[in-house]
Amino acid sequence: MTERTDRTDRTEREPRAARDSATAHRPLPDLHALELLVAVAETGSLGRAAARLRISQPSASARMRTLERRLGLHLLDRSTSGSRLTPAGAVVTDWARAVLEQAVALVEGAAALRSRQSNKLHVAASLTIAEELVPGWLVTLREEAPTAHVGLSVTNSWGVVEALRRGEADLGFVEGPRVPDDLHRSVVGRDRLAVVVAPDHPWTRRRRPLSGPELADTPLLLRESGSGTRETLEKALRPYDGVSVPVLELGSTAPLRSAAARGVAPAVLSALAVREDVDAGRLVEVEVDPAVPLRRLLHAVWPKGRELPEAALHLLRAARGR
Repeated sequence: MTERTDRTDRTEREPRAARDSATAHRPLPDLHALELLVAVAETGSLGRAAARLRISQPSASARMRTLERRLGLHLLDRSTSGSRLTPAGAVVTDWARAVLEQAVALVEGAAALRSRQSNKLHVAASLTIAEELVPGWLVTLREEAPTAHVGLSVTNSWGVVEALRRGEADLGFVEGPRVPDDLHRSVVGRDRLAVVVAPDHPWTRRRRPLSGPELADTPLLLRESGSGTRETLEKALRPYDGVSVPVLELGSTAPLRSAAARGVAPAVLSALAVREDVDAGRLVEVEVDPAVPLRRLLHAVWPKGRELPEAALHLLRAARGR
């Protein structure tokens, strides 16, 4: 039973394989020849069709003979008064029109795809910049380069650097205090870290600024290691033995703001990220001793030795406010 089934399957497979092989080796008609056939049908003459396509009549005749040979069909009846489609030629002409329409659609689609790819800009931005600044920059970019398509990856500052090094981004934006030497940098803004607490926190009643040692000794709500916010704070508190063990550290600001507003602990976050909460009274900013360096520069970064695409240059100008 099994042997008979195997023989049957093999018998069915062999003709199919032969058909597939024959199809694979069958010469396909040339698109220019199909275009010529359609032109003959529309002009009624091989000579007039050749003139329309700007080829010589001998070339047109040779092209038509090749098409007939490849298809194995007689397509035209030629006479001194012109050329007339045979019944087979009329059918093939209808098919040729459909093939040519699809070929035109393929070329136009490829051109559109190529245009989108050439205008595709891959951007990586640290969280604060991505949430607070990039949307406005993209509005300006849209006005200056309406065909640009931007793909935005949101990560922390170290993630931006790694994305650039791996070639996954054309342009990056970071908020950390240091930029690696293998990257170009350009200042696109300034920011500072804000210490924020719930409205009923004891720090809201302080009469003097919060000192560096006090901030260093307090368990805080912090962004994760590798973020520009965390690196800036760690650098600022290094003279005071560094940051205390945090109450909570997360890769986003929203839950940290919420935890601070509920009184879980003070949070140290970008002033850009907390300004709406402070303005609405959900959080209160605590004054910090100016000797604690909580201000920072925001940078656009891109790899050295790599030319920025045109869309990236437009975005960089938008970020610089030019």
